[in-house]
Amino acid sequence: MRRILVACEESQTVCKAFRAKGFQAYSCDIQECSGGHPEWHLMGDVLEHINKGWDLIIAHPPCTYLTVAGVRWLYNKDKTRNDDRYKKQTEALDFVRRIMDADCQRIAIENPVSVISSNIRKPDQIIQPWQFGHKASKSTCLWLKNLPLLQPTKIVEQGEFKEWVCSTTGKVKRQTLWMYEAACKGRTPAERACLRSKTFQGIAEAMAEQWGAVL
Repeated sequence: MRRILVACEESQTVCKAFRAKGFQAYSCDIQECSGGHPEWHLMGDVLEHINKGWDLIIAHPPCTYLTVAGVRWLYNKDKTRNDDRYKKQTEALDFVRRIMDADCQRIAIENPVSVISSNIRKPDQIIQPWQFGHKASKSTCLWLKNLPLLQPTKIVEQGEFKEWVCSTTGKVKRQTLWMYEAACKGRTPAERACLRSKTFQGIAEAMAEQWGAVL
């Protein structure tokens, strides 16, 4: 049976999508899983598990110090470099490189638009949840090794989106899922960040269907 490691995933969304297709998939994270299947969860440092003979690794590295939105915090108000932030970004990039270099024939790394593009290499593909049946917009980059590009499964037309006006730019934008989810109301910033990081179900199912077919 083909073995799949879903790295940096506590939600088990992708893990369960592959399990539904009959694969021996495991999530792995330093946090306990919230997906309801601790028997499929490897709790601990992902780097201790990546070279254990997996047929496919799908990784969701924490984006706190990788996202381009966070680049502005690399410098203090006096324009001097924030050495602590810079160190953490360097460590985050090294973490990504080590996953990319894992002893595995097929690897996918998922992240928002980030400094991985400028410091390591550009993504092979940028997808949106509205290409996979969700009324939401969130640019998601994929860095792929020996895997095909994900093909859209259900396009949501633009007219079906709620729209909002960005308070900073004044531009009208499509909704992002967490802005309208009741689940986010009353949550702490850390809890909201965790909810935002979860993989959309339609994308997880597309990965299991299309990349599972390759296996």
